[in-house]
Amino acid sequence: MESQGSPLDPDSSNSAPLDPASGRGAIFLLCAVALAGSGTMVVELSAVHLMAPWFGSTNAVWTNAIGVILLALALGYSLGARWSRNEKPSVHLVQVLVLAATWVALLPWINGPVAGWFMPSGVTLDGAVSLLFWGSLACSVVLFLPPAWMLGCVAPLAVELLARGEHDRAGHAGGHVLAVSTVGSLAGTFATTYWLIPSLGLRFTFALAAFALVLAATLIALPRGSRTPLGMWLIVPLLAGFAPDASPATPGELKLLAQVQSPYQFLRVVEDGQGRRLVVNEALDSFQSVWRDKPGLIGPGHYYDYFVPPVHWDPRPEPWRLLTLGLGAGTAVRVLEGSLPEGQRLLSTGVEIDPQIVGLGELYFDLEVGTSTRTVYSGLDARAAMRQLPKDFDQIILDAYANNMEVPAHLCSVEFFREVRDHLRDGGWFTVNVAGFGLQDVLVDAVTRTVASAFEGDVLLVRVPFSRNCMIYARKGEAPLGPEDAGFLVGADDLRQRLQSLRMPGAARWVKASGPVPLTDNYNPILSLQRESVELGLNALMQGDGGN
Repeated sequence: MESQGSPLDPDSSNSAPLDPASGRGAIFLLCAVALAGSGTMVVELSAVHLMAPWFGSTNAVWTNAIGVILLALALGYSLGARWSRNEKPSVHLVQVLVLAATWVALLPWINGPVAGWFMPSGVTLDGAVSLLFWGSLACSVVLFLPPAWMLGCVAPLAVELLARGEHDRAGHAGGHVLAVSTVGSLAGTFATTYWLIPSLGLRFTFALAAFALVLAATLIALPRGSRTPLGMWLIVPLLAGFAPDASPATPGELKLLAQVQSPYQFLRVVEDGQGRRLVVNEALDSFQSVWRDKPGLIGPGHYYDYFVPPVHWDPRPEPWRLLTLGLGAGTAVRVLEGSLPEGQRLLSTGVEIDPQIVGLGELYFDLEVGTSTRTVYSGLDARAAMRQLPKDFDQIILDAYANNMEVPAHLCSVEFFREVRDHLRDGGWFTVNVAGFGLQDVLVDAVTRTVASAFEGDVLLVRVPFSRNCMIYARKGEAPLGPEDAGFLVGADDLRQRLQSLRMPGAARWVKASGPVPLTDNYNPILSLQRESVELGLNALMQGDGGN
């Protein structure tokens, strides 16, 4: 009786198949290897984006995802080497490609439930320190180890098939397989970052990766007499393309206005009775930008209000030239705009690395772009942009964070702070938002002492009441005003109330430029300091001392 072909048994047909790859089969095999390499890199580079709404995309999350995938590939290489000794390794090769494609297609469907197991809703930032690390590691194992394990089998199986078909040495066949696999990986790498995720989104990115793996399986199967039509396997990538959006649920009291997957992060705009917020990645209990219906101070617990005092401490007849590094959706600019001294004008320049945030800022946060008084550079890193900017700013704001809490190392070194100083006019102000648990926080202390070293003088460190934020005030060539100074209380009543609270014991302290510089371009342990900060802060909060 004649047997029918099967997608998992390409060698089953009424003609005796030739398992080794030779002639047209060798060409098809190498094309399949290139497609598998491309699909592998699409999955690897998209993995963190898929988990970012729950765990963010910090270095720790990237490390966990890449580490799990590398481990899975190593296991796959070993398994593939074992299977390559079988009589017909092409059977296993098609099997692993179809199984990997199926799993990749399912990822957008299963991601939400799996991530929710390891990062339950309602967890605050304080309580999520260990979950961000161990949860993302466990999630990576469940989601990405199975398909990467299957894909790791491809190379040794392909080398064996090519060597058999061409009667070639393993080294020669292996070189060809590695070459085309690497070319495919390069294509997948550049396509994922610069086209797939920005243009198609995550669901269709995984759908395309699944399709590439299905096509690779087809190229292996067709020369060997498989009668299974390609159309049957196209169902696999369709699973990913029509997967529902998976993201953490928005609390019932918040209205979701927009959500976008940018090349850098997962963004959501939410609204409640008080205003709008821009939520980035895992969100937890943090947000990136805030909007109220009128410009000006936002209210207690918001650090943006503490960017305002310098324009009142140092009133000038000329327009106040402001540079914001980490513009976000423009909250700091909008706060200053509504809090200027009478008759003062604001000339604002902003730098924001994520163009999608700027777009959301224009739509939902009244961010002005490209006017005579507002200049925005989007898609640029703050430090790279600094080199192209003038050196006459009255105030430079640094509010650059990734994933709510991660300070980029190259934006908190003494060399960078010296560049900031050089872009200020004499007497100009540098204001830095740094998240931490009190004035003695290890991260806050390290950043503040580094600023003091760069500015070669004393800087003022204050704690923003009702928040996890501190504000650093530094001045080029002069010492900032302090709570003990007569001119410290300035501005309208609401600003004076904010400043009056900084006269309370323990609300502010001076930091001197003394001792070794904590953070440099060469040695910058900012990530370990950040982790230590959150752990120590959480312990302090549990003991009831508020983190001081």
